[in-house]
Amino acid sequence: MATVILVRHGRTTANATGMLAGRTAGVRLDETGRGQAQRAGERIAAVPVRAVVSSPLERCRQTARAVLGAQPEPARGAAPLELAIERGLNECDYGEWQGRALKDLAKEPLWRTVQAQPSAAVFPGGESMTAMQARAVAAVRARDAAVEAEHGPDAVWVAVSHGDVIKSVLADALGMHLDLFQRIGVDPASVSVVRYTEARPYVLASNTHAGDLGWLAPPPKRRRGRRTSDAAVGGGAGPGGRS
Repeated sequence: MATVILVRHGRTTANATGMLAGRTAGVRLDETGRGQAQRAGERIAAVPVRAVVSSPLERCRQTARAVLGAQPEPARGAAPLELAIERGLNECDYGEWQGRALKDLAKEPLWRTVQAQPSAAVFPGGESMTAMQARAVAAVRARDAAVEAEHGPDAVWVAVSHGDVIKSVLADALGMHLDLFQRIGVDPASVSVVRYTEARPYVLASNTHAGDLGWLAPPPKRRRGRRTSDAAVGGGAGPGGRS
């Protein structure tokens, strides 16, 4: 039952100017985005993460490096964390929409489909939104299983990706049809948290901007065996409470 912290990259020059960057090379964090990434890293610093994985695009790698830079020094003899690149976390391939202004794209007939029925949206010269969700969810679930297999069920790891990609992963975890995923907000440098279990995924947080995440740190010692994957009737006692 590993736990993934989903981090969207910080604000970029494209975000600030209303351009759909897509997979355009050289799109970097602006000054605001660098500060956002640093704060996200500080929030996560209280959690001993076991892996930091990023989309291959530069803005995500910048954000992921801020997360890595905020982590405490490894114990003597322990290897430092290294950034891993995961192509499954890459931005949606928006094809011919890439690099265009959002105000102009909003006039396209496809825009309404993206808003109301994204499962039917296929970007000209790019990929469909269903394909984006399928490869992102597969990448996250596969990496989560690998982290748990190596580090145990209390392991926590970080995945840095893009707004639509993270929204699609959260929709899957919530059991929502992709056509409802526009109801989910994922702001620049926001943090969302999903714990996968044998029974179901649990969305522990979504689109958060403040507060340390120390409550995700594994307990030093279990009081009573393995954590159950069952949902607590009535809501439970929360982190640190009785199971």
